[in-house]
Amino acid sequence: MTQYQSQGFSMMPPAVKHLLIINILAYLAYEVLAMQRICDLNALLGLWSLNSGQFRIWQPLTYMFMHANFSHIFFNMFSLWMFGRAIENMWGTRRFLIYYFACGIGAGLLYLLVPGLHVTVGASAAVYGILLAFGMTFPKDYVYVMIWMLILIAASILLQGTAIGAFLDRYSIILFLMIFFIGGRTGRGLVRIQNRWFIIAMIAIELVMGLFIIDGVAHFAHLGGMLIGFLLILYWRKHPFSRF
Repeated sequence: MTQYQSQGFSMMPPAVKHLLIINILAYLAYEVLAMQRICDLNALLGLWSLNSGQFRIWQPLTYMFMHANFSHIFFNMFSLWMFGRAIENMWGTRRFLIYYFACGIGAGLLYLLVPGLHVTVGASAAVYGILLAFGMTFPKDYVYVMIWMLILIAASILLQGTAIGAFLDRYSIILFLMIFFIGGRTGRGLVRIQNRWFIIAMIAIELVMGLFIIDGVAHFAHLGGMLIGFLLILYWRKHPFSRF
């Protein structure tokens, strides 16, 4: 939750709206084709490492629109809507799209340097770039973090491989919606954090998880999206009238 408000603020600006639609349609296509055993879109359009033998030139773009499961796309699209609308309203659609694709594609190209035989999918790198932009654009505003959500995430990570961990993963969306609804209605369990500290905490969490926790998540791709976003924002601040 955020304090950001502005005159003319759109709850569903065009770039965010169309990105949501494209991602949802791509996920539905993946599920339908997989159920019919026609093809695996994630294997075709996801991002493979250069040494895998399955890398294709289009994958640094297309991997951004593919997702592994419903929880994956739900949380990515929720974050895109929650934070992306503020950035698009502030920057305009053209600059927002340039930034979004630069973070996603740039992180994908950086991730190609990581050896492995696994496929990477998801809009997470671009979404983490959006989170960074939100923190740098509104550094002194606040987000309201739900403490029970942090406990849920920590429990899910620490209890991986156990029956409780499997339960939390399976019902993560239901638990998230319950916490979000109750917290929003009652205000209980909400902690106010300044945006700049929220982003620093996110970077630290991703770094620690990338270095020490094996959970099948491309944490360094998330950090790559933030790095590209940081460099692009610095460029724009130095060249405010750039057409790029």
